Amino acid sequence: MNEGEAEHVIRVVVVDDEALVRSGFELILNASEDIEVVATASGGEAVETIRRERPDVVLLDIRMPDVDGLTVLRELRKTPDAPVVAMLTTFDADEYILTALHSGAAGFLLKDTEPEQLAHLVRTLAAGGVVLSPKASRSLLHSHPGTETPVDDQAARVRLLTARERDVLVLVAEGLSNADIGARIHLGAGTVKDHVSAILTKLRVSSRVQAALLAQRAGLLDEHAQEASR
Repeated sequence: MNEGEAEHVIRVVVVDDEALVRSGFELILNASEDIEVVATASGGEAVETIRRERPDVVLLDIRMPDVDGLTVLRELRKTPDAPVVAMLTTFDADEYILTALHSGAAGFLLKDTEPEQLAHLVRTLAAGGVVLSPKASRSLLHSHPGTETPVDDQAARVRLLTARERDVLVLVAEGLSNADIGARIHLGAGTVKDHVSAILTKLRVSSRVQAALLAQRAGLLDEHAQEASR
């Protein structure tokens, strides 16, 4: 790999309390030329390792016996130029996922994610996309009814969006980056960025993840799927 190519390598740190999980993710991701696992760590070593290595993406176990993933996530959010963090979990209905997403995580991955999908998901995270399981996210939201405003209020906020903004929001919820959204609906990345900014303002949320969760809770993705099937 020449110097020009090296500039595009996505630097990853994997944090998990199980050595087998860390080595498995490292082996799978290092098989991709554009991804390098620069370090692995357990919970107690996580913050120091991440601050030292300055990765682009962190895959962070949500449940660890020494220092749990939520504590690590909160510490990382205090760090200037914090990396993108996705939570690792065994269960797609883990009760801590919703808290992690509202605490700044860019999504979550199941530990049994297919190896061929893993590199793609890391690239999505590095490009500013959202990695969510719609099925699991709906389950989480319905099982924590007190953590969000009522569905009717959320649906009302979604109706504040223009038709184009709704299109962009659906693609944000599908995990696409601004560049990918632009390619899908034939807009420049700058225009997509402006749409995303307007969406966050109108929905009164501070992140793409929160916007995606709200879109799912309001039923926007179901509506889009129904329209696409007609």
